[in-house]
This record gives sequence, C-alpha cells and structure tokens, in this order.
Amino acid sequence: MNNELERLKVLEGKIAHVVELIGKFNAENDKLKQQVKDLRAEKKDLEDAGRRAAKLDEDVKRYENERESIKGRIEVLIAQIDKLGL
Repeated sequence: MNNELERLKVLEGKIAHVVELIGKFNAENDKLKQQVKDLRAEKKDLEDAGRRAAKLDEDVKRYENERESIKGRIEVLIAQIDKLGL
C-alpha cells in the first residue's frame, strides 16, 4: 500500500508538471499569436508604404518629363525672341 501511495504521489507530481507546462505553452501560444497579428499589420503597413513610394516615384518621373518638356518649349520661345532681335 505504501508503494502505491508513493507511485500515486509521483503521478500527481508529473500531472502537476504537465498542467504547468500546458499553462506555459498556452501563454506562449497567445503571445506568439499576438506577434503574428502585429507582424501581419506591420507587413500591411510596409506594403502600403511601398505602394505609396512607387506612386511617388512615378509622380517624380512624370514631373521630370514635364519639366524637360517645358524647358524645351521655353528654349524654343527664347530662340524665337532672339530671332526677332529684341
């Protein structure tokens, strides 16, 4: 009977340890789920920022082209004025 009580105490200790581990794993799992949620939000923010940067890059290129076009037109106008001798 004494041997069975000892084995039961050992079993109780092991079960308590397993319950403790499960609690730690559940807490860690919740923490990891939150990290995944945060990382997904951060990824979305970075993707949005990337799209905005690409749009701004397109705008800059368009403005540079417009600037060159205007510069060319001004040079033509200046050349025409120079021909008039003014």
